[in-house]
Amino acid sequence: MKIKGLKCRECGKGYPAEPLHVCEFCFGPLEVDYDYAAIGEIISRERISQGPKSLWRYIDLLPVEGEATVGLYAGFTPLIHAKNLGKALGLDELYVKNDTVNHPTLSFKDRVVAVALTRAKEFKCDTVACASTGNLTNAVAAHAAQAGLRCFVFIPFDLESAKVLGNLIYKPTVVAVEGNYDDVNRLCSEIAGEYSWAFVNINIRPYYAEGSKTLAFET
Repeated sequence: MKIKGLKCRECGKGYPAEPLHVCEFCFGPLEVDYDYAAIGEIISRERISQGPKSLWRYIDLLPVEGEATVGLYAGFTPLIHAKNLGKALGLDELYVKNDTVNHPTLSFKDRVVAVALTRAKEFKCDTVACASTGNLTNAVAAHAAQAGLRCFVFIPFDLESAKVLGNLIYKPTVVAVEGNYDDVNRLCSEIAGEYSWAFVNINIRPYYAEGSKTLAFET
């Protein structure tokens, strides 16, 4: 097992590797605590280079214990040589990571959601959800459809329609909440505490957040 558990970023208290995200003592955020000694026994540059052309080539450094099951084509986006911008800034070798070609929703959110939903499936969750005002709804809905999971997306009631239409092709249940994003997030926290749903940016957040580091690994 490469995951020892979760640990509070503020006070250091440890927790089991379960759908949790907040320390019950100091209310600090929980982060994944890895067994790097165990990881060191299996990881190598050769092993990484022989991995798939996706973020999952770094699976040994991600918070899943089994195989990748969601978002198999996310990540591995190109570095673009920004010559004109570099010239303006006096930099000859300036490169920009282009995550706008991510699969399937053309957003950096595909990375974090791929990891979050793979972990949610390991937790045997059959329903995934999120609170969002933009790209996250599309990514969660798309990956949930691919994984065969029931999906709910919670949004402020006055969110622009253009931000909602994209995810409807994946047929999630869209819940418009009267209030702002904080109100939506508060409601989702209550639901996460009541039901065994995987909210990617609430009770699954420690695992969700880990997907972001693959951008740095690729760079």
